[in-house]
Amino acid sequence: MKKYLIIILLLLSTSVLGCLTNAPEEDVGGVVNYIDIPMSEAKIKVDSGEYFILDVRTREEYDAGHIANAILIPSTDISGRLDEVLKDMPILVYCRSGSRSAIASQELIDNGYADVYNMEGGIVAWQNAGYPVQK
Repeated sequence: MKKYLIIILLLLSTSVLGCLTNAPEEDVGGVVNYIDIPMSEAKIKVDSGEYFILDVRTREEYDAGHIANAILIPSTDISGRLDEVLKDMPILVYCRSGSRSAIASQELIDNGYADVYNMEGGIVAWQNAGYPVQK
């Protein structure tokens, strides 16, 4: 019985530690998935200058205010404009609230991009936290 308890504890600790990594997630079949991250973590990534920042909202939304250095490719245009998204950098994707960016993030993954992060809460959460936008 004690032997089984130790095994269970080891499996649980491995599972918990595995959730603490910030690397792209892989499912059982080895398929890479995008990672949802909170806006506060996205802010750190933006400030690092080491991420391709992708805004997938409409032109009107983008013009109303966007994250500095963000590249606009509306979610409806992603599949036809993949050549504009850098593959040699990690990618942070955002939209208004996080829904369109999740879809765009999956589209990037489906097309061979491996280091993709979806900002939860979108630009709404960003602005609610008092972070700056450019117009």
